[in-house]
Amino acid sequence: MKYIAVTGGVVSGLGKGVTISSMGRMLQASGVKVTAIKIDPYLNVDAGTMSPFEHGEVFVLADGGESDLDLGNYERFLGITLTSDHNITTGKVYRKVILAERKGDYLGKTVQVVPHITDCIQDWIERVAQIPVDPSGQVAEVCLIEVGGTVGDIESSVFLEALRQFQFRVGFENFCLCFVSLVPVLSDEQKTKPTQHGVRDLRSLGLSPQVIFCRSTEPLLDATKQKISLFCHVPASNVLSVHDVSNVYFVPSLLKSQNLHMILQEELQFGRSLIPGLTSWTVMAKSIETATQEVTIALIGKYNGLQDSYLSVIKALRHASIACHVRLNLEWVEASSLESDTAEGHAEAWDKVKAAQGVIIPGGFGSRGWEGKIIAANYCRENKVPLLGVCLGFQAIVVEYCRNVLFWEKADSTEFDENTAHPVVIFMPEIDKETMGGTMRLGARNTKFTHKYEDGSMSTAQVLYGGKEIISERHRHRYEVNPEKVEAVHSNGLLLVGRDESGERMEIAELPRAVHPFYIGCQFHPEFLSRPLAPSPPFHGLILAAAGQLDDYLKKNMK
Repeated sequence: MKYIAVTGGVVSGLGKGVTISSMGRMLQASGVKVTAIKIDPYLNVDAGTMSPFEHGEVFVLADGGESDLDLGNYERFLGITLTSDHNITTGKVYRKVILAERKGDYLGKTVQVVPHITDCIQDWIERVAQIPVDPSGQVAEVCLIEVGGTVGDIESSVFLEALRQFQFRVGFENFCLCFVSLVPVLSDEQKTKPTQHGVRDLRSLGLSPQVIFCRSTEPLLDATKQKISLFCHVPASNVLSVHDVSNVYFVPSLLKSQNLHMILQEELQFGRSLIPGLTSWTVMAKSIETATQEVTIALIGKYNGLQDSYLSVIKALRHASIACHVRLNLEWVEASSLESDTAEGHAEAWDKVKAAQGVIIPGGFGSRGWEGKIIAANYCRENKVPLLGVCLGFQAIVVEYCRNVLFWEKADSTEFDENTAHPVVIFMPEIDKETMGGTMRLGARNTKFTHKYEDGSMSTAQVLYGGKEIISERHRHRYEVNPEKVEAVHSNGLLLVGRDESGERMEIAELPRAVHPFYIGCQFHPEFLSRPLAPSPPFHGLILAAAGQLDDYLKKNMK
Protein backbone atom coordinates (compact mmCIF):
# COMPACT_ATOMS: atom_id res chain seq x y z
CA MET A 1 0.00 0.00 0.00
CA LYS A 2 1.22 3.48 -0.93
CA TYR A 3 0.07 6.45 1.15
CA ILE A 4 -0.22 10.06 -0.01
CA ALA A 5 -0.95 12.54 2.78
CA VAL A 6 -2.06 16.09 2.03
CA THR A 7 -1.87 18.91 4.56
CA GLY A 8 -2.53 22.62 4.18
CA GLY A 9 -1.14 25.88 5.46
CA VAL A 10 -1.83 29.61 5.76
CA VAL A 11 -5.65 29.51 5.54
CA SER A 12 -8.39 26.91 5.31
CA GLY A 13 -10.55 26.52 2.24
CA LEU A 14 -7.65 26.36 -0.22
CA GLY A 15 -9.08 23.32 -1.96
CA LYS A 16 -7.22 20.40 -0.41
CA GLY A 17 -10.25 18.22 -1.13
CA VAL A 18 -10.34 19.13 -4.81
CA THR A 19 -6.56 18.75 -5.07
CA ILE A 20 -6.50 15.30 -3.51
CA SER A 21 -9.56 14.19 -5.51
CA SER A 22 -7.96 15.40 -8.74
CA MET A 23 -4.74 13.58 -7.83
CA GLY A 24 -6.78 10.44 -7.28
CA ARG A 25 -8.56 10.84 -10.61
CA MET A 26 -5.22 11.20 -12.37
CA LEU A 27 -3.93 8.04 -10.66
CA GLN A 28 -7.09 6.15 -11.62
CA ALA A 29 -6.59 7.26 -15.22
CA SER A 30 -3.16 5.61 -14.95
CA GLY A 31 -4.72 2.30 -13.93
CA VAL A 32 -4.10 2.71 -10.19
CA LYS A 33 -6.85 1.80 -7.72
CA VAL A 34 -7.26 4.42 -4.99
CA THR A 35 -9.09 4.92 -1.73
CA ALA A 36 -9.37 8.05 0.44
CA ILE A 37 -9.45 9.04 4.11
CA LYS A 38 -10.42 12.43 5.54
CA ILE A 39 -9.06 13.43 8.95
CA ASP A 40 -11.12 16.08 10.76
CA PRO A 41 -9.46 17.36 13.94
CA TYR A 42 -12.67 18.44 15.68
CA LEU A 43 -13.92 16.67 18.82
CA ASN A 44 -17.32 15.82 17.32
CA VAL A 45 -17.68 12.12 16.63
CA ASP A 46 -19.07 13.02 13.20
CA ALA A 47 -20.56 15.97 11.33
CA GLY A 48 -24.18 14.92 11.94
CA THR A 49 -25.02 17.43 14.67
CA MET A 50 -23.16 20.41 13.16
CA SER A 51 -24.95 23.47 11.82
CA PRO A 52 -24.90 23.78 8.00
CA PHE A 53 -24.16 27.48 8.50
CA GLU A 54 -20.92 26.62 10.31
CA HIS A 55 -19.67 23.49 8.60
CA GLY A 56 -21.50 23.14 5.31
CA GLU A 57 -23.54 20.10 4.34
CA VAL A 58 -23.46 16.75 6.05
CA PHE A 59 -22.56 14.12 3.46
CA VAL A 60 -24.30 10.79 4.04
CA LEU A 61 -22.40 7.61 3.24
CA ALA A 62 -23.90 4.30 2.13
CA ASP A 63 -23.45 2.73 5.58
CA GLY A 64 -25.29 5.63 7.21
CA GLY A 65 -22.22 7.55 8.34
CA GLU A 66 -22.68 11.33 8.57
CA SER A 67 -19.43 12.81 7.37
CA ASP A 68 -17.54 15.86 6.21
CA LEU A 69 -18.46 17.14 2.75
CA ASP A 70 -14.98 16.33 1.43
CA LEU A 71 -15.90 12.65 1.38
CA GLY A 72 -18.55 13.67 -1.13
CA ASN A 73 -15.80 15.21 -3.28
CA TYR A 74 -13.88 11.93 -3.16
CA GLU A 75 -16.88 9.81 -4.07
CA ARG A 76 -17.94 12.10 -6.94
CA PHE A 77 -14.47 12.50 -8.46
CA LEU A 78 -13.30 8.93 -7.94
CA GLY A 79 -16.51 6.91 -8.31
CA ILE A 80 -15.85 5.06 -5.06
CA THR A 81 -18.05 4.14 -2.09
CA LEU A 82 -16.57 5.07 1.28
CA THR A 83 -17.59 4.08 4.81
CA SER A 84 -17.96 6.05 8.02
CA ASP A 85 -14.52 4.77 9.06
CA HIS A 86 -12.98 6.68 6.14
CA ASN A 87 -13.74 9.86 8.10
CA ILE A 88 -11.48 10.02 11.17
CA THR A 89 -12.23 12.62 13.84
CA THR A 90 -10.58 13.40 17.15
CA GLY A 91 -13.83 12.38 18.84
CA LYS A 92 -13.78 8.94 17.20
CA VAL A 93 -10.14 8.32 18.08
CA TYR A 94 -10.41 9.39 21.73
CA ARG A 95 -13.65 7.45 22.15
CA LYS A 96 -11.97 4.29 20.83
CA VAL A 97 -8.94 4.67 23.11
CA ILE A 98 -11.02 5.48 26.20
CA LEU A 99 -13.33 2.51 25.62
CA ALA A 100 -10.26 0.27 25.24
CA GLU A 101 -8.85 1.64 28.50
CA ARG A 102 -12.16 0.96 30.30
CA LYS A 103 -12.04 -2.64 29.08
CA GLY A 104 -8.50 -3.02 30.44
CA ASP A 105 -6.86 -3.45 27.05
CA TYR A 106 -3.78 -1.49 28.10
CA LEU A 107 -2.98 -3.82 31.01
CA GLY A 108 -2.58 -1.18 33.68
CA LYS A 109 -0.35 1.14 31.67
CA THR A 110 -0.66 4.92 31.81
CA VAL A 111 -2.66 5.84 28.71
CA GLN A 112 -1.09 8.79 26.89
CA VAL A 113 -1.38 10.75 23.65
CA VAL A 114 1.92 9.20 22.57
CA PRO A 115 1.89 6.31 21.94
CA HIS A 116 -1.73 5.28 22.49
CA ILE A 117 -3.60 7.99 20.56
CA THR A 118 -1.00 8.16 17.79
CA ASP A 119 -0.91 4.36 17.51
CA CYS A 120 -4.70 4.28 17.29
CA ILE A 121 -4.60 6.77 14.39
CA GLN A 122 -1.95 4.79 12.54
CA ASP A 123 -3.76 1.49 13.07
CA TRP A 124 -7.00 3.10 11.89
CA ILE A 125 -5.40 4.35 8.66
CA GLU A 126 -3.82 0.97 7.89
CA ARG A 127 -7.05 -0.90 8.59
CA VAL A 128 -9.34 1.39 6.59
CA ALA A 129 -6.93 1.56 3.66
CA GLN A 130 -7.55 -2.17 3.12
CA ILE A 131 -11.35 -1.79 2.70
CA PRO A 132 -12.35 -2.25 -0.98
CA VAL A 133 -14.21 0.85 -2.19
CA ASP A 134 -14.97 0.18 -5.86
CA PRO A 135 -17.17 -2.40 -7.63
CA SER A 136 -14.19 -4.66 -8.34
CA GLY A 137 -13.96 -5.57 -4.65
CA GLN A 138 -10.19 -5.31 -4.82
CA VAL A 139 -8.01 -3.52 -2.25
CA ALA A 140 -6.67 -0.18 -3.45
CA GLU A 141 -3.01 0.39 -4.26
CA VAL A 142 -2.89 4.00 -3.04
CA CYS A 143 -4.57 5.56 -0.01
CA LEU A 144 -5.08 9.33 -0.15
CA ILE A 145 -5.17 11.00 3.27
CA GLU A 146 -6.37 14.57 3.75
CA VAL A 147 -5.61 16.27 7.07
CA GLY A 148 -8.24 18.94 7.72
CA GLY A 149 -7.44 22.39 9.05
CA THR A 150 -4.04 24.04 8.71
CA VAL A 151 -0.55 23.21 9.95
CA GLY A 152 -0.04 24.89 13.31
CA ASP A 153 -3.57 24.31 14.58
CA ILE A 154 -3.48 22.82 18.08
CA GLU A 155 -6.20 20.28 17.33
CA SER A 156 -4.43 18.79 14.29
CA SER A 157 -1.01 18.38 15.96
CA VAL A 158 -1.70 14.84 17.20
CA PHE A 159 -2.57 13.69 13.67
CA LEU A 160 0.61 15.22 12.25
CA GLU A 161 2.62 13.47 14.93
CA ALA A 162 0.90 10.22 14.00
CA LEU A 163 1.83 10.78 10.34
CA ARG A 164 5.44 11.54 11.35
CA GLN A 165 5.59 8.14 13.02
CA PHE A 166 3.62 6.53 10.20
CA GLN A 167 6.26 7.28 7.57
CA PHE A 168 8.69 5.11 9.55
CA ARG A 169 6.10 2.38 10.04
CA VAL A 170 5.31 1.95 6.32
CA GLY A 171 8.67 3.05 4.89
CA PHE A 172 9.59 6.28 3.12
CA GLU A 173 9.21 4.62 -0.29
CA ASN A 174 5.52 4.07 0.54
CA PHE A 175 4.73 7.50 1.96
CA CYS A 176 4.51 10.85 0.16
CA LEU A 177 3.67 14.06 1.97
CA CYS A 178 2.10 16.92 0.00
CA PHE A 179 1.50 20.46 1.16
CA VAL A 180 -1.15 22.85 -0.21
CA SER A 181 -0.35 26.52 0.31
CA LEU A 182 -1.46 29.96 -0.77
CA VAL A 183 0.66 32.17 -2.99
CA PRO A 184 -1.05 35.56 -2.85
CA VAL A 185 -0.41 38.24 -5.45
CA LEU A 186 0.31 41.69 -4.00
CA SER A 187 1.35 44.62 -6.16
CA ASP A 188 1.66 42.22 -9.11
CA GLU A 189 4.17 40.11 -7.19
CA GLN A 190 3.66 36.46 -6.22
CA LYS A 191 4.48 36.21 -2.52
CA THR A 192 6.20 33.07 -1.25
CA LYS A 193 6.58 33.94 2.42
CA PRO A 194 3.28 32.26 3.54
CA THR A 195 4.42 29.03 1.90
CA GLN A 196 7.86 29.29 3.47
CA HIS A 197 6.35 29.76 6.93
CA GLY A 198 3.90 26.89 6.46
CA VAL A 199 6.65 24.49 5.40
CA ARG A 200 8.84 25.69 8.27
CA ASP A 201 6.05 24.84 10.72
CA LEU A 202 5.59 21.46 9.09
CA ARG A 203 9.31 20.66 9.24
CA SER A 204 9.43 21.67 12.89
CA LEU A 205 7.00 18.78 13.47
CA GLY A 206 9.36 16.32 11.77
CA LEU A 207 7.58 16.28 8.39
CA SER A 208 9.07 17.46 5.11
CA PRO A 209 6.79 17.74 2.07
CA GLN A 210 7.88 16.11 -1.15
CA VAL A 211 5.36 17.99 -3.29
CA ILE A 212 4.03 21.53 -2.80
CA PHE A 213 0.77 22.60 -4.46
CA CYS A 214 0.58 26.39 -4.75
CA ARG A 215 -2.88 27.92 -4.96
CA SER A 216 -2.90 31.25 -6.74
CA THR A 217 -5.07 33.31 -9.02
CA GLU A 218 -2.48 33.09 -11.81
CA PRO A 219 -0.04 30.39 -12.98
CA LEU A 220 3.09 30.24 -10.87
CA LEU A 221 6.13 31.96 -12.39
CA ASP A 222 9.36 29.98 -12.76
CA ALA A 223 11.10 32.47 -10.47
CA THR A 224 8.44 31.87 -7.82
CA LYS A 225 8.92 28.10 -8.09
CA GLN A 226 12.67 28.46 -7.76
CA LYS A 227 12.34 30.61 -4.67
CA ILE A 228 9.95 28.17 -2.99
CA SER A 229 12.26 25.32 -3.94
CA LEU A 230 15.26 27.08 -2.41
CA PHE A 231 13.64 27.91 0.91
CA CYS A 232 11.48 24.81 1.30
CA HIS A 233 13.99 22.09 0.32
CA VAL A 234 11.81 20.74 -2.49
CA PRO A 235 12.92 20.33 -6.13
CA ALA A 236 11.48 23.07 -8.35
CA SER A 237 9.86 20.37 -10.48
CA ASN A 238 7.86 19.32 -7.40
CA VAL A 239 6.45 22.82 -6.85
CA LEU A 240 3.18 22.72 -8.77
CA SER A 241 0.89 25.55 -9.78
CA VAL A 242 -2.77 24.97 -8.94
CA HIS A 243 -4.07 28.27 -10.22
CA ASP A 244 -7.67 29.25 -10.79
CA VAL A 245 -9.41 27.43 -13.65
CA SER A 246 -12.87 27.90 -15.13
CA ASN A 247 -14.15 24.68 -13.52
CA VAL A 248 -12.67 22.16 -11.11
CA TYR A 249 -12.84 19.31 -13.61
CA PHE A 250 -9.79 20.77 -15.36
CA VAL A 251 -7.61 20.25 -12.27
CA PRO A 252 -6.64 16.59 -13.03
CA SER A 253 -5.38 17.67 -16.48
CA LEU A 254 -3.61 20.63 -14.89
CA LEU A 255 -1.74 18.29 -12.54
CA LYS A 256 -0.94 15.88 -15.37
CA SER A 257 0.50 18.71 -17.47
CA GLN A 258 3.01 19.38 -14.68
CA ASN A 259 4.01 15.70 -14.55
CA LEU A 260 2.60 14.93 -11.12
CA HIS A 261 2.16 11.30 -12.20
CA MET A 262 5.90 11.06 -12.88
CA ILE A 263 6.74 12.72 -9.56
CA LEU A 264 4.58 10.22 -7.67
CA GLN A 265 5.99 7.37 -9.71
CA GLU A 266 9.48 8.34 -8.53
CA GLU A 267 8.62 9.26 -4.94
CA LEU A 268 6.58 6.12 -4.30
CA GLN A 269 8.68 3.79 -6.43
CA PHE A 270 5.85 2.33 -8.48
CA GLY A 271 6.95 -0.74 -10.37
CA ARG A 272 5.38 0.52 -13.61
CA SER A 273 5.02 3.70 -15.62
CA LEU A 274 2.02 5.89 -14.83
CA ILE A 275 0.44 7.29 -17.99
CA PRO A 276 -2.90 9.02 -17.25
CA GLY A 277 -5.61 8.65 -19.89
CA LEU A 278 -7.95 11.52 -19.12
CA THR A 279 -9.65 11.89 -22.52
CA SER A 280 -13.28 11.31 -21.51
CA TRP A 281 -12.85 13.38 -18.33
CA THR A 282 -11.32 16.27 -20.28
CA VAL A 283 -14.05 16.11 -22.93
CA MET A 284 -16.61 16.39 -20.11
CA ALA A 285 -14.76 19.38 -18.59
CA LYS A 286 -14.58 21.16 -21.97
CA SER A 287 -18.26 20.53 -22.70
CA ILE A 288 -19.14 22.81 -19.79
CA GLU A 289 -17.38 25.67 -21.55
CA THR A 290 -19.08 25.09 -24.92
CA ALA A 291 -22.69 24.96 -23.69
CA THR A 292 -24.64 27.94 -25.02
CA GLN A 293 -28.21 27.39 -23.81
CA GLU A 294 -28.73 28.69 -20.28
CA VAL A 295 -31.17 27.17 -17.81
CA THR A 296 -32.18 29.08 -14.69
CA ILE A 297 -32.99 27.05 -11.58
CA ALA A 298 -34.28 28.65 -8.37
CA LEU A 299 -33.08 26.93 -5.18
CA ILE A 300 -35.55 27.52 -2.33
CA GLY A 301 -33.19 27.20 0.61
CA LYS A 302 -32.82 28.16 4.24
CA TYR A 303 -29.03 27.93 4.65
CA ASN A 304 -28.15 30.22 1.75
CA GLY A 305 -25.60 32.16 3.79
CA LEU A 306 -23.09 29.33 3.23
CA GLN A 307 -23.46 27.76 -0.18
CA ASP A 308 -21.47 24.69 0.92
CA SER A 309 -24.63 23.85 2.90
CA TYR A 310 -26.06 22.62 -0.41
CA LEU A 311 -22.81 21.47 -2.03
CA SER A 312 -24.06 18.07 -3.24
CA VAL A 313 -27.27 19.64 -4.56
CA ILE A 314 -25.26 22.18 -6.54
CA LYS A 315 -22.96 19.47 -7.88
CA ALA A 316 -25.93 17.30 -8.88
CA LEU A 317 -27.48 20.22 -10.77
CA ARG A 318 -24.18 20.83 -12.55
CA HIS A 319 -23.77 17.15 -13.43
CA ALA A 320 -27.27 17.12 -14.90
CA SER A 321 -26.53 20.32 -16.82
CA ILE A 322 -23.42 18.72 -18.31
CA ALA A 323 -25.50 15.74 -19.48
CA CYS A 324 -28.04 18.10 -21.08
CA HIS A 325 -25.29 20.32 -22.51
CA VAL A 326 -26.72 23.47 -20.95
CA ARG A 327 -25.21 26.18 -18.79
CA LEU A 328 -26.62 26.31 -15.27
CA ASN A 329 -27.69 29.64 -13.82
CA LEU A 330 -28.49 29.02 -10.16
CA GLU A 331 -30.62 31.59 -8.35
CA TRP A 332 -30.63 31.51 -4.55
CA VAL A 333 -34.02 32.19 -2.94
CA GLU A 334 -34.46 32.44 0.83
CA ALA A 335 -37.55 30.34 1.61
CA SER A 336 -38.76 32.65 4.39
CA SER A 337 -38.75 35.61 1.97
CA LEU A 338 -41.61 34.02 0.04
CA GLU A 339 -43.95 33.88 3.02
CA SER A 340 -45.40 37.38 3.36
CA ASP A 341 -45.38 40.79 1.72
CA THR A 342 -43.51 42.20 4.71
CA ALA A 343 -40.71 39.61 4.62
CA GLU A 344 -37.25 40.96 3.82
CA GLY A 345 -36.46 40.57 0.13
CA HIS A 346 -40.00 39.40 -0.69
CA ALA A 347 -40.33 41.04 -4.12
CA GLU A 348 -36.84 40.06 -5.23
CA ALA A 349 -37.38 36.45 -4.11
CA TRP A 350 -40.59 36.13 -6.10
CA ASP A 351 -39.01 37.75 -9.15
CA LYS A 352 -36.37 35.01 -9.10
CA VAL A 353 -38.93 32.22 -8.73
CA LYS A 354 -41.12 33.56 -11.53
CA ALA A 355 -38.14 33.97 -13.89
CA ALA A 356 -36.86 30.44 -13.28
CA GLN A 357 -37.35 27.58 -15.72
CA GLY A 358 -37.17 25.08 -12.88
CA VAL A 359 -37.25 25.00 -9.08
CA ILE A 360 -35.63 22.77 -6.49
CA ILE A 361 -36.69 22.61 -2.84
CA PRO A 362 -33.88 20.84 -0.94
CA GLY A 363 -33.83 19.30 2.53
CA GLY A 364 -33.40 20.98 5.89
CA PHE A 365 -34.46 21.00 9.51
CA GLY A 366 -36.52 23.39 11.64
CA SER A 367 -39.58 25.56 11.07
CA ARG A 368 -37.89 28.60 9.53
CA GLY A 369 -38.82 28.81 5.86
CA TRP A 370 -41.20 25.83 6.02
CA GLU A 371 -44.22 27.80 4.86
CA GLY A 372 -42.11 29.40 2.12
CA LYS A 373 -41.27 25.94 0.77
CA ILE A 374 -44.97 25.03 0.73
CA ILE A 375 -45.85 28.27 -1.06
CA ALA A 376 -43.13 27.61 -3.66
CA ALA A 377 -44.49 24.09 -4.23
CA ASN A 378 -47.99 25.52 -4.71
CA TYR A 379 -46.74 28.07 -7.24
CA CYS A 380 -44.91 25.42 -9.26
CA ARG A 381 -47.86 23.04 -9.23
CA GLU A 382 -50.41 25.63 -10.33
CA ASN A 383 -48.15 27.26 -12.92
CA LYS A 384 -46.67 24.03 -14.30
CA VAL A 385 -43.10 25.00 -13.44
CA PRO A 386 -40.76 21.96 -13.28
CA LEU A 387 -40.13 21.14 -9.62
CA LEU A 388 -37.97 18.69 -7.69
CA GLY A 389 -38.50 18.37 -3.95
CA VAL A 390 -35.92 16.55 -1.84
CA CYS A 391 -36.49 15.27 1.72
CA LEU A 392 -38.12 18.24 3.50
CA GLY A 393 -38.92 19.61 0.03
CA PHE A 394 -40.73 16.36 -0.74
CA GLN A 395 -42.71 16.68 2.49
CA ALA A 396 -43.61 20.27 1.54
CA ILE A 397 -45.00 18.99 -1.79
CA VAL A 398 -47.25 16.49 0.01
CA VAL A 399 -48.46 18.96 2.64
CA GLU A 400 -49.22 21.57 -0.06
CA TYR A 401 -51.23 19.02 -2.04
CA CYS A 402 -53.22 18.00 1.02
CA ARG A 403 -54.02 21.60 1.91
CA ASN A 404 -54.99 22.86 -1.54
CA VAL A 405 -56.25 19.82 -3.45
CA LEU A 406 -57.65 17.60 -0.70
CA PHE A 407 -58.76 20.76 1.18
CA TRP A 408 -57.26 19.67 4.48
CA GLU A 409 -56.71 23.27 5.47
CA LYS A 410 -54.71 22.57 8.63
CA ALA A 411 -52.60 19.78 7.12
CA ASP A 412 -49.04 19.97 8.41
CA SER A 413 -46.00 18.11 9.67
CA THR A 414 -45.95 17.28 13.37
CA GLU A 415 -42.39 18.58 13.32
CA PHE A 416 -43.92 22.06 13.14
CA ASP A 417 -47.43 21.55 14.57
CA GLU A 418 -47.83 18.64 16.97
CA ASN A 419 -51.57 19.23 17.27
CA THR A 420 -52.44 19.59 13.59
CA ALA A 421 -55.86 18.25 12.61
CA HIS A 422 -54.29 16.50 9.64
CA PRO A 423 -50.84 15.07 10.56
CA VAL A 424 -49.63 14.43 7.01
CA VAL A 425 -45.98 14.12 8.05
CA ILE A 426 -45.13 12.38 11.34
CA PHE A 427 -42.13 11.38 13.45
CA MET A 428 -40.91 7.95 12.47
CA PRO A 429 -41.76 5.44 15.24
CA GLU A 430 -38.37 3.70 15.30
CA ILE A 431 -36.33 6.91 15.77
CA ASP A 432 -34.75 7.79 19.14
CA LYS A 433 -36.29 11.05 20.36
CA GLU A 434 -33.65 11.71 22.99
CA THR A 435 -30.28 11.13 21.28
CA MET A 436 -29.42 13.37 18.34
CA GLY A 437 -26.23 11.96 16.79
CA GLY A 438 -26.60 9.16 14.25
CA THR A 439 -30.20 8.28 15.17
CA MET A 440 -32.05 9.26 11.98
CA ARG A 441 -33.00 6.94 9.14
CA LEU A 442 -29.61 7.00 7.49
CA GLY A 443 -27.71 5.52 4.58
CA ALA A 444 -28.58 3.42 1.55
CA ARG A 445 -32.14 2.06 1.43
CA ASN A 446 -34.10 0.37 -1.34
CA THR A 447 -37.09 1.93 -3.08
CA LYS A 448 -39.49 -0.13 -5.23
CA PHE A 449 -41.42 1.38 -8.11
CA THR A 450 -44.99 0.38 -7.33
CA HIS A 451 -47.13 2.29 -9.79
CA LYS A 452 -47.58 2.39 -13.54
CA TYR A 453 -49.98 4.59 -15.47
CA GLU A 454 -53.34 3.30 -16.77
CA ASP A 455 -51.86 2.65 -20.22
CA GLY A 456 -49.18 0.47 -18.63
CA SER A 457 -46.38 2.98 -19.13
CA MET A 458 -43.80 3.68 -16.47
CA SER A 459 -43.84 6.72 -14.24
CA THR A 460 -41.51 9.56 -15.18
CA ALA A 461 -39.30 8.76 -12.18
CA GLN A 462 -38.94 5.12 -13.21
CA VAL A 463 -38.04 6.07 -16.79
CA LEU A 464 -35.37 8.42 -15.44
CA TYR A 465 -33.96 5.50 -13.41
CA GLY A 466 -33.61 3.45 -16.58
CA GLY A 467 -36.70 1.31 -16.00
CA LYS A 468 -35.32 -0.35 -12.86
CA GLU A 469 -37.85 -1.97 -10.54
CA ILE A 470 -35.75 -1.35 -7.41
CA ILE A 471 -33.26 1.44 -6.74
CA SER A 472 -30.95 2.25 -3.84
CA GLU A 473 -30.55 5.82 -2.61
CA ARG A 474 -29.28 7.44 0.59
CA HIS A 475 -31.54 8.78 3.31
CA ARG A 476 -31.30 11.23 6.19
CA HIS A 477 -34.58 12.02 7.94
CA ARG A 478 -36.59 11.64 11.16
CA TYR A 479 -40.04 12.40 9.73
CA GLU A 480 -42.03 10.61 7.05
CA VAL A 481 -45.36 10.93 5.24
CA ASN A 482 -47.97 9.43 7.53
CA PRO A 483 -48.67 5.87 6.27
CA GLU A 484 -52.33 6.36 7.21
CA LYS A 485 -52.58 9.25 4.71
CA VAL A 486 -50.70 7.60 1.86
CA GLU A 487 -53.66 6.11 -0.03
CA ALA A 488 -55.76 9.26 0.32
CA VAL A 489 -52.95 11.27 -1.28
CA HIS A 490 -52.31 8.68 -3.99
CA SER A 491 -55.97 8.19 -4.95
CA ASN A 492 -56.46 11.93 -5.29
CA GLY A 493 -53.77 12.40 -7.94
CA LEU A 494 -50.38 12.86 -6.30
CA LEU A 495 -49.11 9.46 -7.36
CA LEU A 496 -46.90 7.55 -4.94
CA VAL A 497 -44.83 5.78 -7.55
CA GLY A 498 -42.03 4.64 -5.26
CA ARG A 499 -42.25 3.09 -1.80
CA ASP A 500 -39.98 1.22 0.55
CA GLU A 501 -39.93 -2.57 0.57
CA SER A 502 -42.77 -2.72 3.11
CA GLY A 503 -45.00 -0.80 0.70
CA GLU A 504 -46.06 1.58 3.47
CA ARG A 505 -43.28 4.16 3.54
CA MET A 506 -43.61 6.79 0.83
CA GLU A 507 -40.40 7.46 -1.14
CA ILE A 508 -41.29 9.07 -4.50
CA ALA A 509 -44.33 11.11 -5.51
CA GLU A 510 -45.13 12.69 -8.85
CA LEU A 511 -47.94 14.30 -10.78
CA PRO A 512 -48.87 12.50 -14.02
CA ARG A 513 -47.29 13.81 -17.21
CA ALA A 514 -50.75 14.74 -18.51
CA VAL A 515 -51.20 17.05 -15.52
CA HIS A 516 -47.75 18.59 -15.08
CA PRO A 517 -44.54 18.58 -17.18
CA PHE A 518 -42.33 17.61 -14.21
CA TYR A 519 -43.40 17.59 -10.58
CA ILE A 520 -41.47 15.02 -8.51
CA GLY A 521 -40.58 14.68 -4.86
CA CYS A 522 -38.35 12.11 -3.19
CA GLN A 523 -37.83 11.40 0.50
CA PHE A 524 -34.24 10.31 -0.10
CA HIS A 525 -31.28 12.47 -1.11
CA PRO A 526 -30.43 11.57 -4.72
CA GLU A 527 -27.73 14.25 -4.84
CA PHE A 528 -25.35 12.04 -2.83
CA LEU A 529 -24.99 9.53 -5.68
CA SER A 530 -24.64 12.03 -8.51
CA ARG A 531 -21.41 11.81 -10.52
CA PRO A 532 -19.94 14.09 -13.23
CA LEU A 533 -20.30 11.39 -15.87
CA ALA A 534 -23.45 9.81 -14.36
CA PRO A 535 -25.94 12.45 -13.15
CA SER A 536 -28.58 11.71 -10.53
CA PRO A 537 -31.81 10.69 -12.35
CA PRO A 538 -34.20 13.11 -10.52
CA PHE A 539 -31.81 16.03 -11.04
CA HIS A 540 -31.33 15.00 -14.66
CA GLY A 541 -35.10 15.03 -15.08
CA LEU A 542 -35.41 18.52 -13.60
CA ILE A 543 -32.81 19.97 -15.97
CA LEU A 544 -34.27 18.07 -18.95
CA ALA A 545 -37.69 19.55 -18.18
CA ALA A 546 -36.33 23.06 -17.59
CA ALA A 547 -34.40 22.91 -20.88
CA GLY A 548 -37.37 21.62 -22.87
CA GLN A 549 -35.70 18.26 -23.53
CA LEU A 550 -37.75 15.93 -21.30
CA ASP A 551 -40.42 14.86 -23.80
CA ASP A 552 -37.83 13.71 -26.32
CA TYR A 553 -35.88 11.92 -23.59
CA LEU A 554 -38.97 10.08 -22.34
CA LYS A 555 -40.00 9.01 -25.85
CA LYS A 556 -36.52 7.65 -26.48
CA ASN A 557 -36.30 5.78 -23.17
CA MET A 558 -39.90 4.71 -22.58
CA LYS A 559 -40.43 0.97 -22.62
